[in-house]
Amino acid sequence: MAEQKFPSETVDLPSEGRLYPEGHPCKDGKIEIKYMTAKEEDILTSQNLIKKGIVIDKLLDSLILTEGVKVDDLIIGDKNAVMVASRILAYGPEYSCEVTTPTGVTLQHTFNLAECPFKKLPDGITENLFEVKLPISKKKVKFSILTGKDERLIDKDLEASKKVGAISPELTTRLRYVIKEVDGDNSPSAINDISQNMLARDSMHLREEIKKVSPDIMLEQEVESGGESVKVNIPMTANFFWPDA
Repeated sequence: MAEQKFPSETVDLPSEGRLYPEGHPCKDGKIEIKYMTAKEEDILTSQNLIKKGIVIDKLLDSLILTEGVKVDDLIIGDKNAVMVASRILAYGPEYSCEVTTPTGVTLQHTFNLAECPFKKLPDGITENLFEVKLPISKKKVKFSILTGKDERLIDKDLEASKKVGAISPELTTRLRYVIKEVDGDNSPSAINDISQNMLARDSMHLREEIKKVSPDIMLEQEVESGGESVKVNIPMTANFFWPDA
């Protein structure tokens, strides 16, 4: 039987491919995804996948057509952009949900997902390795933007931590995966030490730098409230992939 062909689209990535190594299928800053079918809707309703927290990853893996690419390979911001593009191809750009404005007003609003802009990398960035000098300790730290695989490993580590302690070490675990080098030392012991013992102001500065350089899709838009236009974050509710739910 001939292989079933489905309509597909090539979509742009916020990273423009600049954070992937040479030879990576996404190095050109694009990825091909197919339109969602009933098969993917089966994935979305799988209680087993929902319970495991991997339903979106399984969905995106089923939709990505670019050879040699899995959702684990993607920079987190690129993964977010693929998720939004998949939703638009499946059900259109209109997304209706309840939002709360910064002044505490709750209202129903229909967002246009096609109008969400990309936050792109600073000029001159050609690899997934950034350097920052911490303001208090003066240490020079090199860090990378996380991928889907990194996020999965972090979740696994945090799940294991729950079994041995009451405090979830989410921040220090994330730092351990983000940081690649400290003052020229890339040994696991050096990275673990600074992840555990970084001063709070240094930690805040590093997190701000990571946020500043991370490419992503901007899931925020302006809504009208009380005669004024205010900016709100677009919430990811159950209606995101089930608009008629």
